[in-house]
Amino acid sequence: MSLTLFKNVHVLDVRAGRLLEDHQVLVEGDTIRELSDRPLTARSARVIDGGGRTLMPGLIDCHVHVTFSQTNLGLLAQTPHTTLALRALPILRGILRRGFTTVRDAGGADWALKQAVEDGLDGTVIGPRLFVSGPALSPTGGHGDFRPRSDRLQPIGCGCQRLASTRVVDGVDAVRLAVRELLQMGADQIKMMSSGGVASPTDPVNALGYSLEETRAIVDEAAARHTYVLAHAYTPEAIRRAVECGVRSIEHGNLIDAPTAALMAERGAFAVPTLITYEALARDGERLGLGADSVAKIAQVREAGLRSLQILKDAGVKTAFGTDLLGASHALQSEEFLIRAQVQSNLEVLQSATLVGAQLLNQSGAIGEIAPGARADLLLVDGNPLQDLACLTGQGERIALVMQAGTVRVDARPSTSAG
Repeated sequence: MSLTLFKNVHVLDVRAGRLLEDHQVLVEGDTIRELSDRPLTARSARVIDGGGRTLMPGLIDCHVHVTFSQTNLGLLAQTPHTTLALRALPILRGILRRGFTTVRDAGGADWALKQAVEDGLDGTVIGPRLFVSGPALSPTGGHGDFRPRSDRLQPIGCGCQRLASTRVVDGVDAVRLAVRELLQMGADQIKMMSSGGVASPTDPVNALGYSLEETRAIVDEAAARHTYVLAHAYTPEAIRRAVECGVRSIEHGNLIDAPTAALMAERGAFAVPTLITYEALARDGERLGLGADSVAKIAQVREAGLRSLQILKDAGVKTAFGTDLLGASHALQSEEFLIRAQVQSNLEVLQSATLVGAQLLNQSGAIGEIAPGARADLLLVDGNPLQDLACLTGQGERIALVMQAGTVRVDARPSTSAG
């Protein structure tokens, strides 16, 4: 089994919130075998001299859409799957180059794309490790029903149809079947719509999505396969309904209030704010094809973003890192770090993109930290992110090396220092 030895690095301990200066880290195959402040002996190892850089765990984004290559999601409904997959390839490469070695796709990517990444050791498909939801579930008229208003509403047919990487499905029995089908097709978790949203054309943000009975059925079926449900939800009422039914992860949550945040903390639910997407949509959404109805809804949730982050922090809610970017805006992914830092400490932001993300994905100890037995997802960074998160922004210009599961995916170090 191959060995790689990192020397002359300062290891970022995201649990303790400190740099372990002048350490060495030994990787065996795809796993971290040892780290030490003393020289490690590994005669056959490839040696990577970090040049005094920070060695930190690969980042985790818990809300991406790698197949959403356009801002107007309604246009994706008629796009062939092969086209969607091909357009996803540069999005995947960009995400990995920015240091995100694991992502949770919150609607769109499927098992086949996940397998293509996992099988991409030959370099055919390079990207972050994917935890896929498949198409998100939406009730008729909910966030996910992209049919335009008309006196001739496009029929749903058998009760379940793909519309812009969602499945519009209604009724307890129908949603049970839909969840079972998605899990059989390889979904890692289930995404559902519990409130209205911005990108869809006909649902107000404060609209409620699935009924209590439907939500319980979705959660029950996911639990039967030992997985969980994430819910798109903005308002306190929508969030409370979802959490009380057993939903594990609330996406966005911009309009949350303190009592609802307290309930989330009590139930152990996670929050995944996605603040950068509202900045991107406010800045460029209309120009990039977002419909007028959606543009009008952006301000309502954008203005509440930082306030919701403070409410979640005060309540002690476990908050993971997410971005939810669409189309050309994917390149803004790392700006979420700087937005979060207006409310959270640098360490809290880093933990959201490492330890908390790993916990949400049920991968604690496997990813999100540098420790013996963890996956060798590692970044060599020019700078100390505990002091300045800007070293993680942009397109990875200050990330000199990206290792994913023991394989070096990016090595931008000067050739004279290459190990």
